[in-house]
Amino acid sequence: MAQASTPQAPPLKLAATPGQTIGPFYGYALPFPRDNELVNQARDGSIRLHGTVTDGNGAPIPDALLEIWQADEAGNVVGKDGSLIRDGFTFTGWGRAAVDNVGHYTFTTLNPGATEEGKAPFIMLTLFARGLLNRLFTRIYLPEDTAALAVDPLLASLEPERRNTLIATREDDGSLRFDVSLQGEDETVFLSYPREA
Repeated sequence: MAQASTPQAPPLKLAATPGQTIGPFYGYALPFPRDNELVNQARDGSIRLHGTVTDGNGAPIPDALLEIWQADEAGNVVGKDGSLIRDGFTFTGWGRAAVDNVGHYTFTTLNPGATEEGKAPFIMLTLFARGLLNRLFTRIYLPEDTAALAVDPLLASLEPERRNTLIATREDDGSLRFDVSLQGEDETVFLSYPREA
């Protein structure tokens, strides 16, 4: 006697998990002691990098998390282990900071040097926030070397008003101020990187 064949269910397609979610996870798992101190404030050459993260209406975003990656003062990309354990003197070139309830962040770091002669020094910034399925990437350029800024390939590819969203402001005390706007008229230029196959 022939058996009736049962129809096969179509293969189940699983949706990809978002690249990042702000969720309740940041306050529990990601902060670590002195995460925003790439160097001790007492170190010669230490600077404060700070700013505010805002939405398209200019309202502060109170729950963003930022990471920076940078070269040291001589332009060396540091390859040291131990970024999650701050010993007070080893510069690893990486830090993380959560914003406060008015969207303000701060890092203690160094002015990066240029990684190649004639290139404009910059700090890479990665931003995670509620509502972003994937993190955002941008650069923070130092304002002083105008000749290098003028020939930087990324900056040269942008309209002048857009270019200015990537250049920090040097404050009287030597601090760098870099505000991030997620949308709107003064939206920060964000970068995309092609995914490897």
